[in-house]
Amino acid sequence: MAYLLRTATRSAFSRTLLSPSSRPAVARLLSTQTRQAIDKAIATAPVVLFMKGTPEAPQCGFSRASVQVLGMQGVDPAKFAAFNVLEDEELRAGIKEYSDWPTIPQLYLSGEFVGGCDIVVEMHKNGQLAELLAEKKVLLEDDGSEAKQS
Repeated sequence: MAYLLRTATRSAFSRTLLSPSSRPAVARLLSTQTRQAIDKAIATAPVVLFMKGTPEAPQCGFSRASVQVLGMQGVDPAKFAAFNVLEDEELRAGIKEYSDWPTIPQLYLSGEFVGGCDIVVEMHKNGQLAELLAEKKVLLEDDGSEAKQS
């Protein structure tokens, strides 16, 4: 379902802003080294966020919102990794090309691109993100304290 939402958004973006006559004739190609570094980064954890700043000190409102949504959803910090694109210009440019998504932050779950802040927030609002995170088993485990209280 997330793929469909992402595809629809990307298609609308492409149709609106990038008509065939306005697309660049030559696309920048990711270096093998940068592609491998991004592949490795995405494989470091089931939940990976490429952002501006760090989760503790986001450097833009969209990165802050993405981190807050993941926190509200209950993502297990042990299953989460964040990469600060402001520390590496090659990563900052490369991740946009890698995902074919023009903005940062970018969220990956189990190696699969989910979307940027707008997609993450929308999925949070409509419940799709909670379903996806539960399906991927990346949420904090319930310690059973509610069941003990009943």
